[in-house]
Amino acid sequence: MKQILQSLSDGSLEVSDVPSPGAAAGKVLIRTGASLISAGTERMLMEFGQAGWIGKARSQPEKVRQVLDKMRTDGVAPTLEAVFRKLDEPLPLGYCNAGVVVEVGAGVTGLRPGDRVASNGPHAEFISVPPHLCARIPDEVTDAQASFTVLGAVALQGVRLAAPTLGERFLVMGLGLLGQLAVQLLRADGCRVLGVDPVADRRELARRFGADTVGAGDDSVAAALEWSGGRGVDGVLITASAETDAIVHQAAAACRQRGRIVLVGVVGLGLRRSDFYEKELTFQVSCSYGPGRYDERYEQGGHDYPFGFVRWTEQRNFEAVLELLRAGALKVDPLITDRFPLAVAPAAYEKIQKSPAALGVILEYPAEAARAPAIRLRQDAAPPAGGVGVGVIGAGQFARGVLLPALARTPPARLEWVADLDGKAAAHAGRKFGAAQVTTDHRRVLDDPRVQAVCILTGHHLHAPLAAEALAAGKHVFVEKPLAIRSDELDALRDAVAAAPDRQLAVGFNRRFSPHTERVRRLLEGRTGPLALVMTVNAGAIPANHWIQDPARGGGRIVGEGCHFVDLLAHLAGHPVVAVTALMAEGPERGPEDQMSITLGFADGSVGTVHYFSGGSKRYPKETLEVFGGGRVIRVDNFRVTRGFGCGAFRRFATWRQDKGHRAEAAAFVDRVAQGGPPLMPFAELENATRATFAAVTSAREKRTIILG
Repeated sequence: MKQILQSLSDGSLEVSDVPSPGAAAGKVLIRTGASLISAGTERMLMEFGQAGWIGKARSQPEKVRQVLDKMRTDGVAPTLEAVFRKLDEPLPLGYCNAGVVVEVGAGVTGLRPGDRVASNGPHAEFISVPPHLCARIPDEVTDAQASFTVLGAVALQGVRLAAPTLGERFLVMGLGLLGQLAVQLLRADGCRVLGVDPVADRRELARRFGADTVGAGDDSVAAALEWSGGRGVDGVLITASAETDAIVHQAAAACRQRGRIVLVGVVGLGLRRSDFYEKELTFQVSCSYGPGRYDERYEQGGHDYPFGFVRWTEQRNFEAVLELLRAGALKVDPLITDRFPLAVAPAAYEKIQKSPAALGVILEYPAEAARAPAIRLRQDAAPPAGGVGVGVIGAGQFARGVLLPALARTPPARLEWVADLDGKAAAHAGRKFGAAQVTTDHRRVLDDPRVQAVCILTGHHLHAPLAAEALAAGKHVFVEKPLAIRSDELDALRDAVAAAPDRQLAVGFNRRFSPHTERVRRLLEGRTGPLALVMTVNAGAIPANHWIQDPARGGGRIVGEGCHFVDLLAHLAGHPVVAVTALMAEGPERGPEDQMSITLGFADGSVGTVHYFSGGSKRYPKETLEVFGGGRVIRVDNFRVTRGFGCGAFRRFATWRQDKGHRAEAAAFVDRVAQGGPPLMPFAELENATRATFAAVTSAREKRTIILG
């Protein structure tokens, strides 16, 4: 299928071939009929992409600070690689889509094939979105009209926050698409409206919708005061897009005592206290389409808000806009200035960048688009002898930034497939790293006899089920950590391993393979007594609503990431964990379980502690390992420098950059698949580390020691 993608590095656009999505569980598959270019937002993205390095840095100073902090802890080279990777990712454009449902995934109710729906899907021939981000289109509303639904909901949410009442006077600053929609919604609420914009054609259009208008600049304040009889306006909706702080100052100056200002667009926010203090003004920033936006449980999990308590969710705002379109109370046909076929989309973007007259630009799609869940990128007559055919399932940041580059540097590995539910991500990764084929259906990978090894880099909740499925398909398996997030998954995977004794199963416990870990192991050779090991992880904060914190999807940070460090300490001790005691920092309200100290008892009497803390500064190194025993102390700082104290002639070992062992692990796995031999990572060790993290969470919650059998 075709999809519009933008390069963040240089701003270039392409209508790219990507594999079409499927109807995943909890998703709706839609064939697009029309989509609307959000001129303000998408023009801003184009300008950011086209800007040079200095321009990009100036537009996102907070990102620059994050980059500098990362350089201090991780080094210059890894930081620059991370920045380049981010800018290399193609950005899907668009979020105003209308089309027809082709298929619904498991668990979806209320929609069926043949329904016409509006959604926030991107500019693509086929899209897959959760049902809470869809609303059924009335028969009287065309696809082109329905493509205004999402922008209409953005304007509507701003109006709702402003809480207009019959007869009030409102100022709308910026008469682009959002402003024109806001004018109509305020007029429908019985308000008088004064619109401000420097473009005469837009002012004329707003007058057709019942607004009075004035040009932009300082004169707009005087005009607003005169228009309101000297009292000031009751409220202001800022729907402009500008870098200047002056717009907010002008809005405040135009308001009456205790007036309301709602920011719907994007402007500078250098607020002046006196503007708000003297009049007791209220200022609020509107969040997109309404309640539910950016809430994973609502949008992705399908958990609706109670109608009686949250009357207007983002989906219900969609429905309200569509009803206004059906009734003719919201008119969008006059806003449509241009229509372009999808195939010439770059011309449409050139129009919105160069022509002030361009307002509502509609992209039109072929009536019969072909679904293609797999695309061949490379033609191979036959696989070369001696190589290892590899299929990668999951093309997220870790795959593109770490594992795929490592495989590319491992000559025996031959990349046959990259699969991801996001066809854009699969296609980009496949093209960049030379895959033969890309797909949105992981079963294509498992069914291909050219694939000997499968790398599973998906969300945590899919690791164990996909690993078991791949083993059953006769594949060797590398699965990123965690191995599993529930005990029953681990039990099922143990059975799958037992049923495939000649297949390798390795987990992304890459720190085992770091040259720093190998150096520590050599320094500990010949020890006779137990060790005391301390791993301090300055993990950094992640919001409570992040998917990793969700027990059902991410397993929580201790299970999802803490397993790395439990495995590392067990690997250094050379014995399994037999006892776990953990305590977590707890405030007055229960928060994420990511501030925890875990004490591990090993079978040989060694003891280890993992301090996993999320509350530290990003300026402090992320990982510090200390090993005590036999009159020696060994310290590893962020897998860049290892120091020894009492270790004979050894004083210091350093790598020129941080090395957590990713490349060495990938090479060792591919080599073991190619050459055969015993398990690279015995399943008993993998299971022990995983169960120890389960035990740590239980111990911290129940405040007791857990003994592992």
